[in-house]
Amino acid sequence: MKTALLVIDVQQALIDEHPAHMDGFLLNLKLLIDAAHAGGTEVIYVRHDSGPGDVLEADTPGWQLDRSLSPRSNERIFDKRFGSAFRKTGLHEYLQERDISRLVVCGMQTEHCIDTSVKVAFEHDYEVFIPSGATTTYDTPFLPGAKIISFYESMIWNEPLASVVSMEDALALLK
Repeated sequence: MKTALLVIDVQQALIDEHPAHMDGFLLNLKLLIDAAHAGGTEVIYVRHDSGPGDVLEADTPGWQLDRSLSPRSNERIFDKRFGSAFRKTGLHEYLQERDISRLVVCGMQTEHCIDTSVKVAFEHDYEVFIPSGATTTYDTPFLPGAKIISFYESMIWNEPLASVVSMEDALALLK
């Protein structure tokens, strides 16, 4: 079973807004990416374009992947306009061509693009793993970002949509 690491919407404008647990989140991403590289697991990036005038407008500084990420020249970046990493991006077709059926998903924002992408991946029959501490979001008027992350990890995603796993288990999946 082939696995890919899917890094969703870790873009400069979003990181500049200091999401919950930002330093730990970025460290976890680095660990996941390094493990994928060491294990020969494909790393795929997804970038959101929110359209003209938005901080995530294509080809603006905020739209770029966060400066802490350094995609290799052979790594794919898929651009999206919707919450799902799959809608009108070609990602699903690409994964099928490569016989990838297992996804380790990380990125931003927990309750928006990560949640939507996890649910669509489930609908496409991917086996989805979410490393605990590898998604992030912001405080809202209703809940702090840390509580939103915890809620999705423990109440929404973990079975049957995905398996929320420890960083240690996620790193082992990528090697």
